[in-house]
Amino acid sequence: MKPAEFYQRDRQHHGPALHRDYKTSVTRSPQYALLSLENSLSEITGPVFSHNDVDKLDNDLIKNYAKSGDPIGERIIVHGRVLDENARPVPNTLVEIWQANAGGRYRHKKDTYLAAIDPNFGGCGRTLTDENGYYYFRTVKPGAYPWRNWVNNWRPAHIHFSIFGTAFAQRLITQLYFEGDPLIKTCPIVNSVPDEKAVDQMIARLDMNASIPLDTLAYRFDIVLRGRRSTLFENRLEGN
Repeated sequence: MKPAEFYQRDRQHHGPALHRDYKTSVTRSPQYALLSLENSLSEITGPVFSHNDVDKLDNDLIKNYAKSGDPIGERIIVHGRVLDENARPVPNTLVEIWQANAGGRYRHKKDTYLAAIDPNFGGCGRTLTDENGYYYFRTVKPGAYPWRNWVNNWRPAHIHFSIFGTAFAQRLITQLYFEGDPLIKTCPIVNSVPDEKAVDQMIARLDMNASIPLDTLAYRFDIVLRGRRSTLFENRLEGN
């Protein structure tokens, strides 16, 4: 029996490929109308990950690259659940993150921002969700940095997320922003998203109940992936 299709993406919820104030989208966006294609079998099945694909320190960015001590910066926990549009947990799915250090500098040879490289911070990690779709990372809060969009644009502090889901068609790449950051409202990338609820969904909330006293603040960030349609089996809807 063929696996059920996924819901169509809500194009009003996601930012458009072309947004004039987001300068690089002008050259990167498609020049012709998008095609509508049925998902192939390879897109609605797999990939499958196991705990053998993840090291025990992969979700601890404070320790997984440290050479001579802990990295500089505000220590934080980022945690939450990965759900689908049917509010069902997505277990055993790979969640990857990458980010700048506390000064706003990426460990990348093409990043020329004047902030210093932190020798004890690599800036990337990964983990698998548990049976309830729960994940967490320990890291340092990234810094804001300037970028060459217009004369004086700055990216808000953010963490990049890649979530594979149960199939390639469900995969999501997004960004996490932090509650209360005044740069969120000035960012052309954020402002390219037309739905205010969608922007709000990208903002992690301070979670004092999950913080560790005298050690680490915590932010809650729940992620929603595409949901599956109901499966027809002998003319009956299954899995509802």
